Amino acid sequence: MDLSESRRTINEIDAQIVALFVRRMETVAGIAEYKKKAGLPVLDRTREAAVLDRAAELAGPELGGYARTLYECMLAASRDYQAALLEKGEP
Repeated sequence: MDLSESRRTINEIDAQIVALFVRRMETVAGIAEYKKKAGLPVLDRTREAAVLDRAAELAGPELGGYARTLYECMLAASRDYQAALLEKGEP
């Protein structure tokens, strides 16, 4: 595989990742709505720790730390999005 072909493959994978991210954030909006109705805080440290552990485990020993880093960023984005929705009075 040459560099151009590898980059095309990465672009295809990135498009899939973004589509899944959008789907995840749409689900996060539903969770924000539930938390608002139930009076729950945005941050659930126990849940986040479990998600990070699971991501690291799924990625395996070589990539687990990197998966954890990726999910730390994604969870921070999810928290920020929930907080922004709740601030605006949404959902």
